[in-house]
Amino acid sequence: MAKKAAKKADPSRSGNNKVIATNRKARHNYSILETFEAGIQLVGTEVKSLREGHASLTDAFATIDDGEVWLRNVHIPEYHHGSWTNHPPRRNRKLLLHRREIDRLIGRIRDGNLTLVPLSLYFSDGKVKVELALARGKEARDKRQDLARRDAQREITRELGRRAKGMP
Repeated sequence: MAKKAAKKADPSRSGNNKVIATNRKARHNYSILETFEAGIQLVGTEVKSLREGHASLTDAFATIDDGEVWLRNVHIPEYHHGSWTNHPPRRNRKLLLHRREIDRLIGRIRDGNLTLVPLSLYFSDGKVKVELALARGKEARDKRQDLARRDAQREITRELGRRAKGMP
């Protein structure tokens, strides 16, 4: 019998996913080593606010405290139709992962100079999920090298396009 391949965290994998927010600076500031998909423990007004497409992952990060993974500094604004039951916009939110994944993350973070960074927040089959990345911070020279590599690749594809069209 063949084993099933492990699910990778990819919000574009299924057609019924709606991306709410992305952390665009994460791939610039960090080298992504591994990604995970985690559920989030939310209250009702947070889900309603997310359904309207309001959220910000700027400066967000995840920590592991007492064997639990917490998402910190994510801004989900108050639901504008809410009443006194509204949530605080920047509260800490618990992430839902399997125990073996949490244990593996604890070991990886303890061994190396790694951090947990949220890459995107999205709906998957009606449930809010976060794409979480195990990442290592980049230094300024690494960022410059990546920019130079990206510019060189852009020039190559531009020149190939010109040659394909017959332009000099």
